[in-house]
Amino acid sequence: MACRFSGKIESWALITLLFIIFGICGRAFSRDLPTGGKLFRIQQHLKRLNKPAIRSIHSPDGDIIDCVLLSQQPAFDHPKLRNHTIQMQPIFPEGTKHPTESVDNAEKKGKPQLWHNVGKCPQGTIPIRRTTEADILRAKVIKEYGRKFHHPVRPSPPDARDVLSENGHQHAIAYMEGDSYYGAKATINVWDPNIEVSNEFSLSQLWILAGSFNGNLNSIEAGWQVSPDLYGDNNTRLFTYWTNDAYRVTGCYNLLCSGFVQISDEIAIGATISPISSYNGNQYDITILIWKVRFFTLDQSHL
Repeated sequence: MACRFSGKIESWALITLLFIIFGICGRAFSRDLPTGGKLFRIQQHLKRLNKPAIRSIHSPDGDIIDCVLLSQQPAFDHPKLRNHTIQMQPIFPEGTKHPTESVDNAEKKGKPQLWHNVGKCPQGTIPIRRTTEADILRAKVIKEYGRKFHHPVRPSPPDARDVLSENGHQHAIAYMEGDSYYGAKATINVWDPNIEVSNEFSLSQLWILAGSFNGNLNSIEAGWQVSPDLYGDNNTRLFTYWTNDAYRVTGCYNLLCSGFVQISDEIAIGATISPISSYNGNQYDITILIWKVRFFTLDQSHL
C-alpha cells in the first residue's frame, strides 16, 4: 500500500502498536428503512462517495470493488488538493526498497485480498470498496458514517496497560514516545476475532500520534479490523484512519472522505484480507509502513 495524507503533520510525539483492541461502543442505531427526504440525502451522499468506475469487480464476500481513475478518487474533493500533482513513486526511508517485482514474483506473493480471486483493476485506477445504502443506514447520522463519534482511548502508561478503560476498551500496547519520529513500520498477524454484538469491534493497528487530545491532535492509524457497524459483516479488513483535529471534524476511515491520496491499483482499503491465520495452522500477516516524506526544492524544503 502506498498512500499519502493531506495536511501538515508536525514532529511525531508518540508511536503506538495496538494489538487486538476490543471496544464496546454502547450506542443504539436506528435500523428503520429510509423514506422521503432521508432517502434523498442518502442517495446524494452515496453519489459523493462512489465515484464513476472504469470497471467493477464483484468480490466473493459480497463487496463491489470499483476501479476508479486515479485523478477522480475522493481525495481530490478536498479544496486544498484540487489541481494537485500526484506523486506516483513514494520516497521510502533509508534501507527500505520499493517492491518492484516481476509478474512471477507477484504470483508467489499470493492474493492478499478476497476480491483478487475474481479480478484486478487496470493501471491508472485505484480499487475502492463501494459504499451501499445499507452501510449508511447503520450510522445514526448520514454524515457520521465512516467517522469516529467518540475520542479514541489514549494509550495508557505502562502500569495501567491491559485494563478496562473508561470508554469500554480493552487493549494491549507496545509504544515509544518522547522524541522526534518520522514514521514507523510493523508486521501484524492477521486473525478473525469473534464479534458477538454488532456495535463491538476488534482491531490490530499501527497508530502514530502528535499533539494533544485536547484539540490539535494529528493521528494516523492503519492495520486490520473487524467492525460490523462499519462494514455490515465480521470479515477481517484492511483499514486506515486519519484526523488533524483530535477526531472533532476532520478525518475518516479509509476513503470515506477527502484528504487521503491513494496510488496503488492493487490494494483496496476497507476490503477483506485473505487468507487469515488459524490456531495451530498457517500464519499470515500484513506489513504496515507509515513514513513522513521530506520534499526539497531549489531554494527551500518543507515537510
